[in-house]
Amino acid sequence: MDDPARILQDKRAALEAELERMETPPEDAGGISFGKRVGDGTSMAVDRIVDVATHQGLQALLTAVRRAEVKLHEETYGVCDRCGKEIASERMKALPWAVLCVTCAARS
Repeated sequence: MDDPARILQDKRAALEAELERMETPPEDAGGISFGKRVGDGTSMAVDRIVDVATHQGLQALLTAVRRAEVKLHEETYGVCDRCGKEIASERMKALPWAVLCVTCAARS
């Protein structure tokens, strides 16, 4: 398995950069009108709604990555936070930031 510390560090940095980009106010928000017809204002509003949902998903993923980094330092990496059993190596390879085994994750 690749170095989990490096994988988590790289993932955290990428997520933090993407969240920072998303949190930067748009350069040109002036002149947007929201009328009865679908136009630029409406599509921009829809884009913002999608961005909010994406931002929330990225925040949740960042929380999981940070928790996995803590588990590395605690030497509990690869152990389920809920049931205490070992997380399958296949899951850890696919999701190095997994903190729950498949069974416990399915219950969430």
